[in-house]
Parts: sequence; structure tokens; C-alpha cells
Amino acid sequence: MPVPVYRPYTTKFDIEIDADHLDQVLGPLTTANAKAVADAWDVVQTGLLAWRTQLHLMAADADARIRSQLSKDQLTGTVVTLLFDQSGSMRGQKMLFSAATADIVQEFLLTLGVSCEVLGFTTSRWKGGRSRKRWKWRFRPRNPGRLNDLLHIIYRSATDNRASTGGWVYRQMLRHDLTKENIDGEAIQWAASRLIDHPANRKILIVLSDGAPVDDSTLLENGPTYLADHLHDVVGHIISDSQISIASLGIGFRPHDFYPQSSYVESPKDMGNALVVLLESILTRS
Repeated sequence: MPVPVYRPYTTKFDIEIDADHLDQVLGPLTTANAKAVADAWDVVQTGLLAWRTQLHLMAADADARIRSQLSKDQLTGTVVTLLFDQSGSMRGQKMLFSAATADIVQEFLLTLGVSCEVLGFTTSRWKGGRSRKRWKWRFRPRNPGRLNDLLHIIYRSATDNRASTGGWVYRQMLRHDLTKENIDGEAIQWAASRLIDHPANRKILIVLSDGAPVDDSTLLENGPTYLADHLHDVVGHIISDSQISIASLGIGFRPHDFYPQSSYVESPKDMGNALVVLLESILTRS
């Protein structure tokens, strides 16, 4: 049986949006859910105070080592994208520490003079969304390709010249209605295309994820390895093209099968430290 060629069945329902405008896609939060987000963000800001202090100190040490090896021009000529998996399995502690990590690590990079972009990826709906409905209306052709509605989120643009977002935007990561499916290959292509358009000489993409790509609607109609095969192809192309350095940090998941350059943590609370270590390693590598 021939292997299906990767393609989206339709891109009509795919959305790219600034995090501040997520209400336009997901609808406004109820009073109870808004309180849940506020409570979770309070944990990020105050409940994790000792964790945040330790990570700030570690980042300061890394900052000094990096500056001793790289010139100001080398640092200002670098852009880093942090791409966060926002699938259902990331809900809870993983997303809480993702938001806290994004907040502190963006500040670490910006203090160095490195441009920083923070992105997220999921789908806007479960069970294939409007893409699957359209496929059904059109008599269910075989091997239809990706069958769900992508949701790509911009938390911080690399062209944002502000010293920091103040972290506020990352509270959107804590919405209960955000996390759904993860279609990694196309998310990486999107993040990479944004990096290619950036004028920096050196471009780095870090994918933070807790598992292989999964979207039941797509896999049911195209085979169980359809999304994983595409992820392999996308990462392989980026590596061979050599314009972007790509790496991954796995959370409770060893991503080395997909990313030759990768790191791994068992617990979400170790994400921040591991990301700083990974970034220092990549930045100071000749």
C-alpha cells in the first residue's frame, strides 16, 4: 500500500492569532473559568517564587558565561523561537511551568540582546473540527490528509522591541479551553518560516513538547504514523537546509527519535533549568 503524501485536507479553518485575541477563537471565558486562570497565574507569579528566584539566579550565571564567549554583535545577531506544544496532555502542571518558563527565559534572552519569539500550537477544536465536517460533506475521500483546524498562537513576536511583555500574555496558556491536539510538523514549518523572514544572522528553534504528534481525526483516516512521519521529514529538512538550528526539550518524553539535538526532563518543574542549559549549549557552540 502506498504511503499517503502529507497535506492538509483544507487550510480554510486554520487560524494564526495573537494570544491576546484568543477570545475571538475560543469564546470569552466564563466568570468561573476566568477566576481559574487568574488563580493559576497567581501561582505562577507568587506560588512559584522560590522556583522563579532559583531560575533567575541560574540564568544570571549563564548570562555571564555566554557574554564571555560571544560578542555583543553575535548576540544581537541571533534570534530564538520557543515553540510550545499546547496539546491536551500539557494541561495542568506542564502548562503552568511552560508559562513560568516562557516568562523568565524570554527575559534571559532579551537581557543578552538576543531577539526572542514565543509561539504555541494546538487545534481550535476536538474531533477534527470543521475540516472533518467538510470532508464528510464531500463523501469522505480516502487518505484525505490532515483533518483538523490548526490554531497557531503568537505570544511574543521576535519583532517586538519591548524589553519584556511583563509576562502577562502567558496567562493565556492557562486557559482550560486551549489545549487540544498537537500537529507538530506544520507548527514547526510555521515557526521556521517566521524565523527565515527575520533578519538575524543566526536562527534557533526550540520545540518544547511532552509527546509525539497526535490528532485522532487525522490518524484514523491516514494511518497511525502519518503525523510522526511528517515531523521526521520536517525536522530532517530543517537540519539539511542548515539555516536554522533546531532542538527540542521533552517533558516526560524523550524526543531524540525526532530531534538529534534534544534534552529531556521527567518533571515539569525542571523545564526552566533544562531550557537555560540547552540554550547556553546552543548559543556558545561554534
